[in-house]
Amino acid sequence: MTDGRDEKERSARSQGAAYQGALEAVFAILIAGGIGYWADGRFGTSPWLLLLGFGIGFASFVLRLFRLGRQLREGEPPAGGMSGEG
Repeated sequence: MTDGRDEKERSARSQGAAYQGALEAVFAILIAGGIGYWADGRFGTSPWLLLLGFGIGFASFVLRLFRLGRQLREGEPPAGGMSGEG
């Protein structure tokens, strides 16, 4: 009886970590793109810093999802993020 509850709790934590990681990854693209957009307006380099910002954001997105996938595959608790664990 306890094993079933523990398994459900682990599954719920994994799902929560996956949603959190995906949300963090998407926000990385938006924030980096926003900084690039701001920098283009500030320095008049349009569209180069915007493209650079999106490139950095996308690289961060891929890295975050890669690390999250590895953690979930190995059964480790998710590190970092907003949970305060890690």
